Amino acid sequence: MVLFGPPGAGKGTQAHLLTEQLELCHISSGDLFRHHLQRETPLGLRASEYMNRGLLVPDEVTINIVLERVLSFHAELGFILDGFPRNPNQAKSLEKALRGHSRGLDKVVHIDVSEEELVRRLGGRYTCRQCQAPYSVALGVEAVDAHCRSCGGELYQRPDDVPEAVMRRVQVYRTETMPVLDFYRVRGLLVDIPGEGSVESVNGKILSALRRN
Repeated sequence: MVLFGPPGAGKGTQAHLLTEQLELCHISSGDLFRHHLQRETPLGLRASEYMNRGLLVPDEVTINIVLERVLSFHAELGFILDGFPRNPNQAKSLEKALRGHSRGLDKVVHIDVSEEELVRRLGGRYTCRQCQAPYSVALGVEAVDAHCRSCGGELYQRPDDVPEAVMRRVQVYRTETMPVLDFYRVRGLLVDIPGEGSVESVNGKILSALRRN
């Protein structure tokens, strides 16, 4: 299955829960990139050539990085794809590769959250400089002189978590992802899940949708 969700939708949390509940492998495109970059693999070196120049990594490299991992699994082993595909070209490449290995996607889950809620969640997100633990602070409340309860490190807000940056991130997600959702919708694979509510509530909705389908 593929799991979609805008920044702040709780996609990572749900991917972790579903991995355990459904006994699937979690494939995060972000984790794969970090793996290849840190180990300076041939694919990692190709990706770094573009990233070091401030350029987007071409689809060809991204597709190869993800498909190398996806196609390494035994046909009977299930997986959750997180962060891929990001555009119709990547979706078509994934579909072709899976079809060539006599398998296909069973379901594409889209966690939908309003822009107002995403700004509320991410705009109040702070991180410990020392241990990287996440904290949530109500919008309008400054986390000045606040420190991590675990290690005592200083809390700070990442530049891409300020409300203005969050709105830009959400808009980019909507622009890039809507065509991919339509790609899977016409194939009858897409399930839209309301993402506002508790983690347990959203998780229950996803599991119910998967059982129905």
